[in-house]
Amino acid sequence: MDLSRYELLYPEKRQFFLENGDQFNNFGYTDIRPFFSRRIGLGVPIEFGARLSGKLDKNWRIGAMDMQTGTVDSIGLPQQNFAVLALQRKVFSRSNIGFLWVNKQSIDYQPGKDSAYPQYTSYNRTFGLEYNLASPNNFWTGKQLVMKSFTPGSTGKDWVVAGNLQYSSKKWLINGAYQYIGANYKAEAGYIPRVGYIRIDPQVSYYFFPSGGSVLSHGPQWFSNFYYNEKFKTTDNENIVDWLFTFRNKATLTLVGMQDYVQLQAPFDPTNTGIDSLSTGTIHKWFTGGVDFYSKPQSIFTYDFSIRYGGYYDNGNKLTILNDVGFRLQPFVSITMTTSYTVLDLPKPWGNTSFLLIGPRIDVTFTNSLYLTAYVQYNQQIKNMNINTRLQWRYKPASDFFLVYTDNYYTTPFSVRNRAVVLKFNYWWNL
Repeated sequence: MDLSRYELLYPEKRQFFLENGDQFNNFGYTDIRPFFSRRIGLGVPIEFGARLSGKLDKNWRIGAMDMQTGTVDSIGLPQQNFAVLALQRKVFSRSNIGFLWVNKQSIDYQPGKDSAYPQYTSYNRTFGLEYNLASPNNFWTGKQLVMKSFTPGSTGKDWVVAGNLQYSSKKWLINGAYQYIGANYKAEAGYIPRVGYIRIDPQVSYYFFPSGGSVLSHGPQWFSNFYYNEKFKTTDNENIVDWLFTFRNKATLTLVGMQDYVQLQAPFDPTNTGIDSLSTGTIHKWFTGGVDFYSKPQSIFTYDFSIRYGGYYDNGNKLTILNDVGFRLQPFVSITMTTSYTVLDLPKPWGNTSFLLIGPRIDVTFTNSLYLTAYVQYNQQIKNMNINTRLQWRYKPASDFFLVYTDNYYTTPFSVRNRAVVLKFNYWWNL
């Protein structure tokens, strides 16, 4: 479920984009990605593509990718080509310098003012350069990043500058990070949830190590996110203070307290239902408390839960309960159930709103080369139920045959939205 003001980052799961994809997918930070492979081919047909990655010598790595998608007449989307080039140079003992060039090009397309379809850019390009620091003893790590985008009609403020420096020892973790993203920076083949801001993120953690008992370590953690506009006026801040307990069996318990401040930069519906919106410029403050628990991961039966309760925007309240339960019949079967339940209590016109997301999943290993995965997901927020079943045969290392069946249903009233059967053949050619 998404109740935030910004697009969420969902991980890539397609093997073609994952294999040796760290040069492409890990460039930047989690919320600053100049290239995000899920922009390619989801809901749009891929006509062809190729990728090359490897080492030039012990210090140099290279990655290159070119993908072309087809037209979608219903929305006026033209053919588009996505080209990515990455170079990485090892420096010192464990650090490196990386370069990335991303080009998204619309083919035989000229934007028109009077078109009934959405308007697309004829091209969007991003250049990026980053330095990744890792000291020999790994006490010091960090990154320094600079990027620039190129888009038709761009009038400046299309730069990104970001970095962090972290010190980590047995008892201390101290991190300082900053970001600047210009208002006109655009990464159409990447993931940038918001633009036109300055962000400062300090973090401090300290751990105690008892000499005996069931607790391996415990200690306080402080995280903060301070957002400013380009005139350095505060727009958002979030402070999180928690106490983390790590048990000797690797289970963890966290007690959490949070404080939020938001000055809306655009109208926002806190329920994402379209009932109404809070006005631009309005200021909202609230506090939240919660607890997280993760059971020991080596057990046959595992579970975790996360509970948050507190204020929410316009004098409202929000309760969120997340839960995962897993059971393994080793070595053949793994069963998991994921549940997310959120209740919003807001003044009129929203009132009381609840959202439920539930998804059972089963993974079966028939042999060391034949697997079955099946899951069902019900999402109350978007009124959708999805069934996905995948049979995978690994006929040789890194080469697979997939048979996939998907079914999507409207839940009110219950009816078929779409369904498909897909055959996929994957061959790994290694020179």
